[in-house]
Amino acid sequence: MISSSDTVLRALTDDGSFRVIAVDTTETVRGAVAAQRVNARLSNLLGEVITGSVLVRESMAPDYRLQAILQGADRRTRIVADTHPSGSTRGLVQVADGVEDMPMGEGALLQVARTLHNGTLQQGVVQVPTDKQSVSSAFMAYMADSEQTVTMMAVGCHHAGGQVVAAGGYLVQVLPEAQQGPLMVMTERLKDFEDILPLLARGAATPASLLDETLYGMPYTRVAERTVHFGCNCSPERLSISLASLPRADIESLLEGGQVLDIECDYCRTAYAFSPAQLRSLLENN
Repeated sequence: MISSSDTVLRALTDDGSFRVIAVDTTETVRGAVAAQRVNARLSNLLGEVITGSVLVRESMAPDYRLQAILQGADRRTRIVADTHPSGSTRGLVQVADGVEDMPMGEGALLQVARTLHNGTLQQGVVQVPTDKQSVSSAFMAYMADSEQTVTMMAVGCHHAGGQVVAAGGYLVQVLPEAQQGPLMVMTERLKDFEDILPLLARGAATPASLLDETLYGMPYTRVAERTVHFGCNCSPERLSISLASLPRADIESLLEGGQVLDIECDYCRTAYAFSPAQLRSLLENN
């Protein structure tokens, strides 16, 4: 399942002070929300985690995969975002029955795992700051703690009329060449855009608009434009490999009764069916 593409823009100020990335994730988030079938509050959180994940991947290693997991203070509620260099991005909401919100107080965590250039996996875990308890603040804490990068970031998802109206955000990174003057100007300017929801609500948060607003008066150059979309990498072959990894006794139990095994992908809700003959073939290689 693939949705329409959204846009990611990357820019550098001409004086080398800042890297800015802005993204529209509206269609991507709509696809993920439709697949997860959750309420408005959880939809908004899912949209924010997806948007933050795309921004971090684009800032650190755009050609490699990144996964982010936001875990609620109850340690039972989880929101997962999985974004790939192709732009394919998906999300998952895991909550207990009857749960309609994710507690973001003390004990809430953000875990980020990304592939490095040498193929190894780097993981970082941070507490969601208790003073702001927001997805944006959690990602900024991750960038400061795990990546040692001074980053200002805002993500948002505007939900109205039972649907996602707009989703997106921006990320500003301070580069080593930054001087005190431009840094003070940027710090003051971003106070006006710390909450991106008003911009999303009035349709003023396109990537181009966000670049122009955050870098107003600062000469800059766009250095990259990429796309991102809702998409899932599930397939019958991948599920077969997963099933084949089960203990032999478990596969035999699936064969009892001779019924077709129906499996639904948790990320995109695509349905797959495995016949008894297909399951028996797994036993031959188990």
